[in-house]
Amino acid sequence: MRHLKSSGPEGGPHPVTGGAAPVRHRRIETLRSFAPYLWPKGRPDLRMRVVSALLLLVAAKAITVYVPFLYRDATNLLAPKGGAAALLAVPFGLIVAYGLGRIMMVALAQLRDGVFAQVSQNAVRELALRTFRHLHALSLRFHLERRTGGLSRVIERGTKAIDLLLRFSIFNIIPTIIELALVGVIFVWAFNVWFAVVTGVMIVLYIWFTFTVTEWRTRFHRQMNSLDTEANTKAIDSLLNFETVKYFGNEEHEARRFDRSMKGYEAAAVKTTTSLSILNAGQTAIFTVGLTILMLMAAQGVVKGTMTIGDFVMVNAYLIQLYQPLNLLGMVYREIRQALIDMETMFDLLEIPTEVADASDARPLAVKGGEIVFENVSFHYDKERTILDGVSFRVPAGRTLAIVGPSGAGKSTISRILFRFYDITRGRVLIDGQDLREVTQASLRAAVGMVPQDTVLFNDTIRYNIRYGRPEASDGEVFEAAAQAQIADFVARLPKGFDTMVGERGLKLSGGEKQRVAIARTILKNPPILILDEATSALDTHTEKEIQAALKRISQNRTTLIIAHRLSTVVDADEIIVLDHGRIAERGRHEELLARGGKYAAMWNRQREADAAREKLKETEDEGSPEPARAIDALVGEPG
Repeated sequence: MRHLKSSGPEGGPHPVTGGAAPVRHRRIETLRSFAPYLWPKGRPDLRMRVVSALLLLVAAKAITVYVPFLYRDATNLLAPKGGAAALLAVPFGLIVAYGLGRIMMVALAQLRDGVFAQVSQNAVRELALRTFRHLHALSLRFHLERRTGGLSRVIERGTKAIDLLLRFSIFNIIPTIIELALVGVIFVWAFNVWFAVVTGVMIVLYIWFTFTVTEWRTRFHRQMNSLDTEANTKAIDSLLNFETVKYFGNEEHEARRFDRSMKGYEAAAVKTTTSLSILNAGQTAIFTVGLTILMLMAAQGVVKGTMTIGDFVMVNAYLIQLYQPLNLLGMVYREIRQALIDMETMFDLLEIPTEVADASDARPLAVKGGEIVFENVSFHYDKERTILDGVSFRVPAGRTLAIVGPSGAGKSTISRILFRFYDITRGRVLIDGQDLREVTQASLRAAVGMVPQDTVLFNDTIRYNIRYGRPEASDGEVFEAAAQAQIADFVARLPKGFDTMVGERGLKLSGGEKQRVAIARTILKNPPILILDEATSALDTHTEKEIQAALKRISQNRTTLIIAHRLSTVVDADEIIVLDHGRIAERGRHEELLARGGKYAAMWNRQREADAAREKLKETEDEGSPEPARAIDALVGEPG
């Protein structure tokens, strides 16, 4: 699968990542990629529906072409021939047949759409599912760079384009071409070649004008898409950061940013509407001129006696019947062009390669004890910034390793490497002697549990968010996990209990409550390897001690990696590593590192001073002082 640059139409910003690249004309390639969804393998039922829909299409078109003959014959029978004889010649049968023919034209077309609906919707579902799975297969790097609003817009427009392309290409373009060809043949057979020539010239001019103006209008649609994506991205980004907007009172700033995008969209939309008026006026003029010429030719034939009144109205009926599909031709062509653009963007997304992929011979990870080994591991996000530089350590099965250090030292990167969100630049990472690059990612992540520092919950119930650790778990197991995470009592006090909705990203819960939900779902997952990334950072001192006791219990007989800010949480670790600028500066047990008087001891002393000052300030607050205790962190300095 080739790697495509992050790009959007016309060299503009890519709707997902915001990059830029030259225009790519890939319509044929896009259609080729889409073809398997129209004729799906292993689905004879859907293939039968495709064939049936095509047969219904042909039947409907045959009736459509024959109906004007009934109209002609009825008109000839009704033409005045003198006396009362005309009254006896009312062609009831032909009129009824004409009416039934008109009904059958519509009925067969509607039946065709109904038969084909399952094919088109299956294609939409399959492609949407493929895109969804592919997005989850892409690397963390991609998702850190993505623009969520733009990404959702790309998928939404792409899936809609599939259904539109199927309906318009198969049931509008193809039938119109068939009908035009049949009408030309009928005009030559029933009248003379000049009727076919005039009709052909009119149609060629009509199509040329339609395609030319539509091509001109397409760039306005591209601009509208780009600006719509930009506006949607800004709106979603602003709403996701609702609290931050409020903290800084930037509602008007956000409104101005959104309005700038919408002003551009407004200008492009006005151009689109104006150009549509030009298109409609030109189409009407070309068709009307052609219709007028053909009616004059038919009238002259009636005067000369070479044509009947019925022939005159039949010519008119055929042209009026052609007007609707021709009138739709511009819209259909425009929509197909737009659908191809939307599908190109989505197929571009599908062609972005997965940065971290399973090897062709990858096997499931076999966890016996859960020993973790980092051998001379180096890693960088970009070549100019090294995150880890020759890091080596070993965590024996069932033991606990703590990693501490200042912000940016590479602590959380180690956890991401262990989950294989990234592949390392140099070295090896082993679990029970198995290189992570040689095992399947699914089995690796099933064996590792994570309690992250920044917990983001799904906009669902507390029960759902805890059960996410093991979706097949029973309600009893969910409750037990909540009890171990010290959140069961809190949930019991809620009016809806475990069925309480947590809000988008868990915003209805406090930081500590969200953290305990995250701990509960990791307990429910019950992995042999546990990573605690600042797992108690959002908890108060009392709750922290309770959670630490629970974590200590669940860490028994598990290989545990603790990434810590508060050093008080790692004093019992079997080994502590101090990271500094991507290298291991110190290592040892808590007492050994304090006795050494190095970086760890300095961090410990600073935290002790901060804790003592905080306690003193708390006593002052109890006496009525309004100064917030959190100011102590700024005064003493954050250890990192």
